[in-house]
Amino acid sequence: MNKVALITGGSRGIGRDAALKLAERNIDIILTYHRNEKAALDVVEKIRQKGQKAFALQCDIRNISMFEHLAKTVHSVLKEQFGRETFDYLLNNAGTGLHMNIEETSIDDFDDMLNIHVKGPFFFTQKLLPLIGHGGHIVNISSGLTRFSFPGSAAYAMAKGAVEVMTRYMAKEFSPQRIRVNTLAPGAIATDFRGGAIRDNEQARAMISSITALGRVGEAEDIGKAIAAIFSEGLDWITGQRIEASGGMML
Repeated sequence: MNKVALITGGSRGIGRDAALKLAERNIDIILTYHRNEKAALDVVEKIRQKGQKAFALQCDIRNISMFEHLAKTVHSVLKEQFGRETFDYLLNNAGTGLHMNIEETSIDDFDDMLNIHVKGPFFFTQKLLPLIGHGGHIVNISSGLTRFSFPGSAAYAMAKGAVEVMTRYMAKEFSPQRIRVNTLAPGAIATDFRGGAIRDNEQARAMISSITALGRVGEAEDIGKAIAAIFSEGLDWITGQRIEASGGMML
């Protein structure tokens, strides 16, 4: 029986590439999307063309009140679409950025970062935990910005710092079920994140390339491959760790 991964924010960017790379390893996919159903269904179709099963569900990671209902829906989808009761891998990826100096950041801006990146994944994982099979694996997406600092990233980076602490506690508390939990921290990636701020800005790309050991900006495919590698059985003795995928940015 194929393993199944659930990916939040799987319709675009890192989540999309992770879904496609995992499908290439014969892993079936359940993905969530926020608003763009068309993009989500396009990913589902690409996964099915690779010979794997896939299903898309709408989810706003801020809306904690819907998680209990979503967990019931995931359980139904697992039984009806995948012929099983549990899934194997959870990728807490859904999110958005904020580029704003500390003196400009409002309470609402700050709360939004915490709701999207900390509170949402915390309670999403809590509700989905009974559906993660014994020996499963959770990966929480953080950011290189928890290690190095760029002005305008404080609220976002602070939320991602909390994700890394959350990972360690999850790894400890979920260990009786042999569920491993790790953090993947991408560096600067050329996606539509923050409106394509890296992807569409040649000056930014040149600057990042100049401070990255491997000499270029990261692509979503780089992170998709890293996620697929972390979920592989070859890394089954690793838990509670922060793994940075930045090409050696700011070494």
